[in-house]
Amino acid sequence: MHKSEFYLYRVLVWFVFLSIFMSLLVALFTGNLYISRTMRADMPLDAFIAHMDKRIPTLMKRYRIPGCCIALVKNREIVWTEAFGYSDIESGRELTVITPMSVQSITKSVTAWGVMSLAENGLIDLDAPVSRYLNSWQFPHSGYPTDKITVRQLLSHTAGMPLGDFSRIYAPGEAMPSGRDVVTWEALPIREAGAGFAYSNVGYNLLEILIEDVTGQSFSEYLRSEIFLPLGMESATFEINTSAAPYPPTGYNLSGDAVPVYLYPSMASGGLFATAYDIALFAAAGMGENPVLSTDSVEQMYKPEIRKIGIYGLVFEAYGLGHYIETLPNGMRSVSHGGQGSGIMTHYQSVPETGDAIVILTNSQRSWPLIARLLSDWARWRDFPRVGMGRIIWGYCGFCAIVGILIAASLIMIFRLIFGFYRKKRAALGVLRAGIAVILLGVLIRCVFQKYLFVASVFPNLYLWLWSSALGFSVVLLLSALHSICSKKRT
Repeated sequence: MHKSEFYLYRVLVWFVFLSIFMSLLVALFTGNLYISRTMRADMPLDAFIAHMDKRIPTLMKRYRIPGCCIALVKNREIVWTEAFGYSDIESGRELTVITPMSVQSITKSVTAWGVMSLAENGLIDLDAPVSRYLNSWQFPHSGYPTDKITVRQLLSHTAGMPLGDFSRIYAPGEAMPSGRDVVTWEALPIREAGAGFAYSNVGYNLLEILIEDVTGQSFSEYLRSEIFLPLGMESATFEINTSAAPYPPTGYNLSGDAVPVYLYPSMASGGLFATAYDIALFAAAGMGENPVLSTDSVEQMYKPEIRKIGIYGLVFEAYGLGHYIETLPNGMRSVSHGGQGSGIMTHYQSVPETGDAIVILTNSQRSWPLIARLLSDWARWRDFPRVGMGRIIWGYCGFCAIVGILIAASLIMIFRLIFGFYRKKRAALGVLRAGIAVILLGVLIRCVFQKYLFVASVFPNLYLWLWSSALGFSVVLLLSALHSICSKKRT
């Protein structure tokens, strides 16, 4: 073997070894390297509950999550609900099963039921322009036509509406703009209706106005009388009494900072407060006969309206009317919805064919990995055997590998710089590497000033490792490129 080939071979071997070693080390330090107990599909309910009683506090500690409330539905019956941790860390207030929690965008599924009830009673047509039913409000002027936006398109996020400003929040009792005013500012289409999927809080807040104009009731009154009370969701509410006990939990953001209880000007997209038991009742109602909707109406909501759903397609297959939809490995259909706001993260998932469902509510924005692992345990127990959200766990493994590779590459470049093992290369290659390093540094600096980063939200334990390793790699790459350019000039 030629000397240069032998040198490259040794470098490659060391790179592979260091990459694997550093990946495992990162996985260990971030709590992602562990041996989980095998989950038997025939495990008795008591044994599974005992498993979860140990599993949940462990995961909460690993991901620094203050509080979590969970509910299980089996054969359409709620068989277990439990609360873990704290509603508020500073005061030591414990979370209980009767504590109403912000469920964020799970509200959209509930709103969809309210709209479907109007359609079932002949008060609206899902395929009619929504403007036909909006008597107290009209679309602002925009560059896209709004007269053909249908109710169905709003329900399925295909109306071309923007996401909306979810950071517009207010303390209970604080003066805030009306939902109509906010929608007037935000309801400016970003694309033509029907052109594709664009997840939109604004679209659902338009449905809130529709419900109020069609029924003559406030949105909260209508949902309470037509959805909550018939289904037994007695704690579900859109209004917060500051003297109520138990009071909703304090939220905690990605940095672990406290986020006091807040409200949105509009309610339909994410303003619901409820217990895990309430959402479990709601999930159970969608798996058979119920006092609110016919099975045909429920089935409509569970049918895919659009399959190309952008980044959500990484874990779900399609979006229906107010619900994400996926086909499980055993061929069964599963429906779900999650919610995320400042300091809050929630999820519920059901399999109508088997009568199974799980509800997970947390008061932390670091909860996606916890939710993914609990869903994976539940899916193995019920023999599904996995759900799409479980791919987040594989994402953790992938990012650990990326971090390991970046660290290994940085160490090898540093070693070569220190001991002068760099071979002479064309200056053009040095300039190219310097350009790549500068671009990467620019991206990393921009990330620091972003209010919200999807990667940081999904992988809270790993994001700092990823950012730091990418920063180190880009700096070392820049230094090595400059060294190469300077060495070429001297020769």
